[in-house]
This record gives sequence, C-alpha cells and structure tokens, in this order.
Amino acid sequence: MISKLSGFYPVIGTRSITAARDFYTGRLGFEITFEADWYVSLRRPDAPHYELALLDPAHPTVPAGHRTPITGGLLLNFEVEDVDAEHRRLVGEDGLTELLSLRTEDFGQRHFIVEGPDGVLIDVITVVPPTGAYADQYTEGQVPQ
Repeated sequence: MISKLSGFYPVIGTRSITAARDFYTGRLGFEITFEADWYVSLRRPDAPHYELALLDPAHPTVPAGHRTPITGGLLLNFEVEDVDAEHRRLVGEDGLTELLSLRTEDFGQRHFIVEGPDGVLIDVITVVPPTGAYADQYTEGQVPQ
C-alpha cells in the first residue's frame, strides 16, 4: 500500500495549455495556482483539495513513448448541488456540446455530459437516491439519500 496520501489529482496531457486553462477556469470555476508555458496547476477556490493539472505532453518530464496528448477516453465527474442549473448555464448559455442529455439514472445520478478540450468528457452530476436493485449494490452505509 502507498504511504499516507497527501494529494491526488489528474494531470491532462493537452494539445493546448491555453485553451484547456481557459476552459477549466472560465467554465468550471478553477483558479490558477501555478502557470508555466508547459504546465498549469488548478484548484477550486471553494474546495482547494480539488485540483487538476494541465501538461504539454511533449515536455521532457513525460517519459519517451508517452508524449502524446489525450484525445478522449477520459471522463471527469463534477458533483454539484443543482445539475439542472449547471445544465442551463453550460449548455443553454455557454453553448457547450452536449453528448449525453440531462437525465435521471436508476443507479443514483441526475446528470449530463458535455465535451471539454481534447475530447475530455465532463459529467456534471447531482447524486439522487438509487432505485431498485441498484440500492442493494452499495456498500452498507454508502447509499445516497
């Protein structure tokens, strides 16, 4: 087992640090904590333990053979209090491309998915009580209310 964890955050290899930075700060409320031309560190001011970093994948700190930008295949979940309000803002007002329409799922989510830079999927979620057999699949004491 890894020793005591003091931090954990995704680092996205992106084709455009500037475009990704502007998306995550302008649309999703992150603030910049460090910025270089090859790396940007972000966090949420309302929850500073939620961090995200952006990286130029061609930078020499990335091992050879892995220096390519992400082109999809990553899904970031953002749990919010009011998914309907976020849907109106991000899809209705900001015009982001909706890849999965706003819906309530039996497994315990009301959510929608939009596309972010580099094909990253942004899943905006409000947790709701699961129905049917899904409630039984949660570990004891973990069923969303």
